[in-house]
Amino acid sequence: MRQEPTRSVLLVDANADERRLISAVATRAGWSAIGAADEETALGLLQGPHGREVQAVLLGSWDSAAGPSLIAALRKLRSELPIVVLSHGDSVTVAVEAMRCGASDFLVRPVAAERLLDTLAANADRRRGAGELAPVSEKLAPTLELEQLVGSAPEFRAALAVAAKAARNRLPILIVGEPGTGKETIARGIHGASLRAKAPLVEIDCKAIPANIVDSELFGHEKGAFAGAFAAKVGKIVQADGGTLLLDEVGALPLDTQELLDRVLATGEVRPVGLNGSQSVDVRVIATSSRALPDDFHPGLGERIGSTIVAMPPLRDRSGDIPALARHLLGRMSAHGVVANLSLGDDALAVLMRYGWPGNVRQLAGVLFRAALHSPGGALGANDFPHIAVQSRFTSRRTDFAPKLTAASQAQAIAGAPDVTLYTDDGHLRPLEEIEGDIIRLAIGHYRGRMTEVARRLGIGRSTLYRKFGDLGIDTAA
Repeated sequence: MRQEPTRSVLLVDANADERRLISAVATRAGWSAIGAADEETALGLLQGPHGREVQAVLLGSWDSAAGPSLIAALRKLRSELPIVVLSHGDSVTVAVEAMRCGASDFLVRPVAAERLLDTLAANADRRRGAGELAPVSEKLAPTLELEQLVGSAPEFRAALAVAAKAARNRLPILIVGEPGTGKETIARGIHGASLRAKAPLVEIDCKAIPANIVDSELFGHEKGAFAGAFAAKVGKIVQADGGTLLLDEVGALPLDTQELLDRVLATGEVRPVGLNGSQSVDVRVIATSSRALPDDFHPGLGERIGSTIVAMPPLRDRSGDIPALARHLLGRMSAHGVVANLSLGDDALAVLMRYGWPGNVRQLAGVLFRAALHSPGGALGANDFPHIAVQSRFTSRRTDFAPKLTAASQAQAIAGAPDVTLYTDDGHLRPLEEIEGDIIRLAIGHYRGRMTEVARRLGIGRSTLYRKFGDLGIDTAA
């Protein structure tokens, strides 16, 4: 059997407790963690007999005075070594400074174990998109209304139509899509379009919470309910009363917790851990999952949250959206003042469209951010994305491939495609029935699921609109 090579991460942090904590997390995922208290020790370890096994460096904090020289010294020894900065404070300001000094990525403390491991894996394998500059991209992501989301691909417009229609009721929603496809963005848009928009949106990352405390996080607990419960705690469900609870990666919840959550949604009563009584709540649940719910998922909860499913397509299946999406992301970064106001050359857009983006929109945002940081200004060209150009030609991984594009369809997208896609990838016009369906979905999203307004703006009667739903196969389950 072939032996897997040792993967080591070098952690540079003066705080011994922090080194032990991060080392424990990395070790659980199969990384060998090496700690260094200062620059001299770190450089010595990197030049030592096992230095070549180091596949990533974590800088435990960012110091504007010492950080640049440390990164320069590490780069002098290993120019391609991924360097990830961990720091407290304003993620955007510090990230920009660290990235301009040569850091590969950035994470904000406190760092969830899953996020840290995703980032290590992403930077050890440059083809992976999960985790790439995710905190920076998310920090730059304002809440957008559903009609402001960029994309004209039929699958994407269909997802927005379901989301817009579902936003107007109080039933649970399940958003399914690969990491980085924008599930959280859609969830926030649904909340903003709902009657609960002025009430709180409370988010919880189910995969980042240890199983032994997840019930306390969700339902709360009473003082003395278990060892260490020195004070009562209000759970996320109560915090979201009157509003929306966003459960990210709901499939990671333990089975016992799933059963308790199903009971809360069925009865509207939540019971904190250690309390005999219960409290009435009015909460709308939006759940997300990177894949179909597992077979052993609680059937009652699965049926409850899966009554309406918003399926987010991967970016590789909507390559025609990439030019408009890339321009939108760059404009958002510029509006925050973290990068210059840049345009994208046609050659750059052609390179971006040919890649399959395994990390989806999140990866695209990270790649654009990195290129913009190092650009002197003006326009970004193909030469600003050399690794994307190489990967799109030579990778053998299925998710790195984008569908083949004709010169006509690529030129149409680069020139600024309309909100409804008129041509197939081979350059032919799409059937009129499909285009009509897309226009209706676009209208549903634009008018936030208000069917009377949709029918009026399309110039047809409401009954005719619903008949077209059946004729065109438009999902009306929401």
